[in-house]
Amino acid sequence: MHENSPPGDVAAFFGRLVEDSLPGRRGEPAWRALLQAHATLMRQLDTDLRADTGLRLTDFDVLAQLAETGGQLRMTDLAARTLLSRSGLTRRVARLVDEGLVRRGNTAEDGRGVVVALTDAGIARLTETVPVHLRDVSKLFVERLDDQELAVLETALRKVIVHCTFG
Repeated sequence: MHENSPPGDVAAFFGRLVEDSLPGRRGEPAWRALLQAHATLMRQLDTDLRADTGLRLTDFDVLAQLAETGGQLRMTDLAARTLLSRSGLTRRVARLVDEGLVRRGNTAEDGRGVVVALTDAGIARLTETVPVHLRDVSKLFVERLDDQELAVLETALRKVIVHCTFG
């Protein structure tokens, strides 16, 4: 922005930038709604899960991803499936190891890759938290939409999923 631009022009300036970049602002309300829904749902789900079980949503995500794939994954595969960056996942797994919920080891194939596996304590923790978490998912998300809205939303969102790994 220019030094001589009065503060009142910031909103108009931003509006022109958006209009120039997204003609007719097509899709902008949907995009903003998606971002707001995701942010508010994730914050509320994390708050509720921590209050009810002491487990953070990101910890739950790691445990759930391991459970869905049979109880263990290579660290690189786990990173691709979770809501965390690689460095965030490394710190999270270290904390879960300290809590006894997962264990870390080398892969049998080459000895260089790292495998993360659920422990009995991790499975027990999931047994406690899955019903609590899914009750909140139902209350905050599923119950607010009818079956048709859920189906349309799933179809639409699957079209825009980006397959990538996060660093």
